[in-house]
Amino acid sequence: MPRDYYDILGVSKDASAQEIKKAYRKLALQYHPDRNPDDPSAEDKFKEASEAYEVLSDDEKKGVYDRFGHEGLQGRGFEPGFQDMGDIFSHFADIFGFGDMFGGGGGGRGRRTRRGADLEYPLTLDFLEAAHGTKKTITVTRAVHCEVCEGKGLKDGGERKTCHTCGGHGQVIQQQGFLRIRTPCPTCRGSGQIVSPEDECPECTGSGKVRAQEELQVTVPAGVDSGMQLRLVGKGGVGDVGAPPGNLFVTIRVQPHEVFKRDGADTFCSVPVPYPVMVLGGEITIPTIDGEESLTIPKGTASGKVFTLRNQGIERVNARGRRGDHHVQAVVDVPGKVSDEEEELLRRLAELQDTAVQEKGFWQKLFG
Repeated sequence: MPRDYYDILGVSKDASAQEIKKAYRKLALQYHPDRNPDDPSAEDKFKEASEAYEVLSDDEKKGVYDRFGHEGLQGRGFEPGFQDMGDIFSHFADIFGFGDMFGGGGGGRGRRTRRGADLEYPLTLDFLEAAHGTKKTITVTRAVHCEVCEGKGLKDGGERKTCHTCGGHGQVIQQQGFLRIRTPCPTCRGSGQIVSPEDECPECTGSGKVRAQEELQVTVPAGVDSGMQLRLVGKGGVGDVGAPPGNLFVTIRVQPHEVFKRDGADTFCSVPVPYPVMVLGGEITIPTIDGEESLTIPKGTASGKVFTLRNQGIERVNARGRRGDHHVQAVVDVPGKVSDEEEELLRRLAELQDTAVQEKGFWQKLFG
């Protein structure tokens, strides 16, 4: 069982975003691999702290984690963690504005290749697709390695040259007070090499990447709701040669239904019931997300009565095999028009119950 993220960072559950960031910064600096080259456990602690911060610094992920824990994150497609140390260092640099305070870019890695960009794809589902789960084919436009140059960015016979700004190190050192901070070289963007225009691949103009469309199969689990995301690992943009690709995040949007509404895993609907059935009792047919079912209406049921069908709602994303409840509200079905015989019977009933009803109009009396 993974450790609690709050325990890892040493903060309380009501800690502010600034307190969480401060706690992570302290641990990240303490266990940074370049500061602890002879301690293999330091890298594990660095990874652990980074994963905890990655969740607790995101309001949506933090909300899911606070309610449902680690299983809730996995059930909603978040799956916290990083692909490799390069991914963590990139995350570390994004937070604090520098990639490496200790001189190695991560355990003596020197030049660091850049992972691919994460992408987002909006996917609209109808209500029942989201309730039952489905499979969808989507078309995504993303960066892929150029086939002509195999991602190298060079034409035949071309070669890369050492970056004149960083001398091939991929990093430059900036002095800030007593700190010497290494940052990615702005000229070669951390690669340590540059390609002259005359050596560039004509297909990708030296980038090593081109845009391409790809069809992907997305398996949507039962119970998803609007705002949830599914993560397709490695289906984002490609990174530099040797670096991992980014991820594709499929953001769910569920269309409203004309009959059903939902609140979490519970479903709701209203069913019109004839007045005699409400008074005398009987069987009616009701809709559920799985089809029609029979429901017994007890004698003397008041309009607005809600009947609950246990475990006939939507499957819970964070607890497979468990479903919410289905709530059915019975309301009196008032017909817009009645026959003469029905009207007379209703007027007779009103007399028996001593209920004042509207009298027949003049023309009804004249011809009725």
